[in-house]
Amino acid sequence: MRFRPCIDIHNGKVKQIVGGSLKDAGDQAEENFVSGQDAAFYAAMYRDAGLKGGHVILLNAADSPYFQATKEQAMKALKTYPGGLQLGGGVRPENAEEYLEGGASHVIVTSYVFRDGKISWENLEKMERTAGRERLVLDLSCRMKDGQYYIVTDRWQKFTDVPVTLETMEELGKHCDEFLIHAVDVEGKASGIEAGLAELLSRYEERPVTYAGGVGSLEDIRMLEQCGKGRLDVTVGSALDIFGGTIPFDVLKRM
Repeated sequence: MRFRPCIDIHNGKVKQIVGGSLKDAGDQAEENFVSGQDAAFYAAMYRDAGLKGGHVILLNAADSPYFQATKEQAMKALKTYPGGLQLGGGVRPENAEEYLEGGASHVIVTSYVFRDGKISWENLEKMERTAGRERLVLDLSCRMKDGQYYIVTDRWQKFTDVPVTLETMEELGKHCDEFLIHAVDVEGKASGIEAGLAELLSRYEERPVTYAGGVGSLEDIRMLEQCGKGRLDVTVGSALDIFGGTIPFDVLKRM
């Protein structure tokens, strides 16, 4: 298990939010933490700690009046730590090259690939051609519905009819380098991990998988390692002391 740091950017500021509260209308979100530092500050911190594979996530839609400020913050982070961070949030073939040339090691994609409630194999192939499989991360952000985890899109607001299963991951894994899995129902709540989801993800062994959502303590990380059979990496947001929480960054950076 490795620790993967994050930089979430909303309305031009580095924030930690409750994932399920995000709304495009009015660019609203329930905030856990709003940083007085910019994204470059955190990128430098991760660079100096030797942490690779962290995630920069743009949380505004492209038509938001805040999008440009959010993008500028993201580009500053990539410039500060070229090759050390992945970038997600509205990534499409039209802008993927800009982010990769700007310093992203990988681009992270959800909504472009999952269209109209289904997997768009055509769009996935376009992304694979543009970024290259070795620089593409698929974000299978998911929420529970009717006892099953389903992929959600558009900043976690829309359900698809695509379940998160071993078979789904095996098929999608032929087209990407890694998976990022957000457990959206507990994202930003620091209320404990989705153990059932971690156990499901542990069955997949073909590509690296990073779990995000609900980590509130070092005990939660130990539980994730147990449920995930040591195969899952972890990202921690609101519970981290650098984002107002109690888990020491200095402990996790040594994982």
